[in-house]
Amino acid sequence: MTDAAVTPITVTEVRVLEGPNLYFTRPAMKVVLEVPGILELRRPQARRLAARLGLRQADPGGAHTLERQAMALRLARRLVRRLGAGAGIRGLSTKTRAGNRPQEVIVAFPWSRRGRGVAMAEALGPVLSALLTGDDDEARQAMDEATRQIATAPAGARPTTITPKIPVASITGTNGKTTTTRLVAHIAMTAGLRTGWSSTSGVYAQGEEIEEGDYSGPAGASAVLHQPGVEIGILETARGGMLLKGIGVTHNDVSVVTNVTADHLGMQGVDTVDQLAEVKAIVTKVTRPDGWAVLNGDDPRVWAMRAGTEARPWAFSTDPSSPALREAVDDGGRGITVLDDAIAVLERNGEVDRLLPLTDVPMTMAGLSRHNTANALAAAATALGLGLPREAVVEGLRTFAPDGEHNPGRLNTYTVRVPSGGAATVILDMAHNEDGLQALIEVARGLTRPGARFHLGVGTGGDRTDEILESMGAMAGSSADVVHVVHKERYLRNRTREDLEAHLRIGLSRVGVAEVDSYPSELEGLQGILGQAGNGDVVAVMVHADWPELNAWLLEQGARPDTASSIGAKVKRARGEHEHEETLRALRADTAATIAERVATIEGLLAESPSDGRLLFELAAYRNRGDEESAAIELFRQAREAGLDEPWRTRSLISEASAVRRQGQPAEALAMLESVDVRRQDSGAYVAFRALAQIDAGHAQEAVASLIDALLRRAATPDDDYYRDGLHRRVEIMREQDAAASRDASVSAS
Repeated sequence: MTDAAVTPITVTEVRVLEGPNLYFTRPAMKVVLEVPGILELRRPQARRLAARLGLRQADPGGAHTLERQAMALRLARRLVRRLGAGAGIRGLSTKTRAGNRPQEVIVAFPWSRRGRGVAMAEALGPVLSALLTGDDDEARQAMDEATRQIATAPAGARPTTITPKIPVASITGTNGKTTTTRLVAHIAMTAGLRTGWSSTSGVYAQGEEIEEGDYSGPAGASAVLHQPGVEIGILETARGGMLLKGIGVTHNDVSVVTNVTADHLGMQGVDTVDQLAEVKAIVTKVTRPDGWAVLNGDDPRVWAMRAGTEARPWAFSTDPSSPALREAVDDGGRGITVLDDAIAVLERNGEVDRLLPLTDVPMTMAGLSRHNTANALAAAATALGLGLPREAVVEGLRTFAPDGEHNPGRLNTYTVRVPSGGAATVILDMAHNEDGLQALIEVARGLTRPGARFHLGVGTGGDRTDEILESMGAMAGSSADVVHVVHKERYLRNRTREDLEAHLRIGLSRVGVAEVDSYPSELEGLQGILGQAGNGDVVAVMVHADWPELNAWLLEQGARPDTASSIGAKVKRARGEHEHEETLRALRADTAATIAERVATIEGLLAESPSDGRLLFELAAYRNRGDEESAAIELFRQAREAGLDEPWRTRSLISEASAVRRQGQPAEALAMLESVDVRRQDSGAYVAFRALAQIDAGHAQEAVASLIDALLRRAATPDDDYYRDGLHRRVEIMREQDAAASRDASVSAS
């Protein structure tokens, strides 16, 4: 046709999709074709090529245009049908889509026998190349030879996709799918069912690890459903498996899509979030009509997936006023949300079933983690959609904790002693993308006490785009008080550490963070950051495969995994409260209670939290009032070592100094009072206790001078202003006299 048109058409990839996939809800062949020869054709020659395949009215568009690429897609689709018909395969469905480059097109068609499917896929390039030559005989011969090879090719194996005989849930999304999978499995086991599940961390049966590794694809589904005696299967379903192999089951009873955000873009032909959403939607298209599609009503791309599924919609949203909840119920589905601080199911008849208070769901971190609250809603809907008993759902939500036993690597929090004294909170979380990092930041900030610092060890896989890495750097720099770069050597994925860190630093510099520490591994990062942490600080480290190593090291250092109650207490303290604040306030106000009764109450609370600094302080205060100075002094010190926030830390120093003074050690009391933060030395109580110690130490004039100073700072009447300068001069004289008396006493003593 032209010299340029002899550029051959080549098949660059033939992918056998064993299960439901991006193109069909049954096994399919995906063929990637390079078609530069078609793009290069002049318009008349392109028309003749189209006519050869029966597309006589097709407008081919100009050379090297998107219109010409669209023509190439039509040609590929028509050729598959012609070859299929010639080989005796009637009514063959065909789908096409543009590739990543103009000269790349993708064609897909279902298959029932692997051998014939591969033969047809491989024939597309040679036949299209022959059609380009302009020789009718050569083209006809190529077509005849291709149909003969397809018809006579060994039939080959049938698809290995499993048709489940037990209830199955398929769970996908950018964030939260592993946590949701684990929680649904936990609920199923709580219901007494032998449960199998697969995820990015392995394959499990009844909590026992069967296979280690990433099994979020069809291999994981197969492993779960072939486990002896399994009564229910919960399958984490990641985008990689769906694109490279297809889903491992022919159908599911419940599909779940947690959310869709930018992650792993630029891989396997997925370059945009919309394309990623199209991939995630595959799980909803194979959900049984009497099943449920559990969809995030707060994510527009996810909620739009209800249009492509025959299943009933079940919307979950943390916002009870979300339109998606109303739409789901109106369409004959259900909704689940947080209503009056409780997880509640919304039915079509207007009934509301409140399952349990949000504060009773440990994984929500006392309601602090919006991300995990959404995961809890999705998991509860999934479990109910699978037909699990309501009581099992409630108990499962109540007993699934964000710890290393139930959900390793996902918002695991610990209390650990720090070298500077007191205790810090450590959070280990995967947080592998922007959405995950934002969720981690929200939780870390919500656990950081007033005056404490939030340290963030930021790092992720090298398969993120430059823009995402820089965005994560900016997020870290604008949110944390101290940022550290923590590398993941096993996840550099064709990047160098220097390159990955450079992009994180670009993002950090955009928000004014110029210098940060860098660590070559997650463990070294955790160790280094903890060395800089102070009492009440929060240390959050983004972790991946090294989580077991970091968890083991923390436990060796005496770290305590936080419980639901301890997390709740930390949340309250971050708000400037104490979990027993009302009890402590009532105890102080109860004038009828004896010191012994108050001591007994505090000791009862300490029995549950023996290292609670605030409770130790309260016990010390009542011991001090009961004239047990020695016991009080030791308890005040223990309280500070356990960790006391202001104003309780200053109060413990003042109270201990008072007890020490009463034991006849005024000089030691004065030294202790001098250690109080200078920003808190202007209180009347501090000045009064310091004056008492000064008097006992023989500095009566200095004591009076200090009291006058404090009085003048607070006095503002006209008379005070009239005498202010004179009184200040008198204070200076008194201090000079006191200093002179001290020097004379020192000389006399020597």
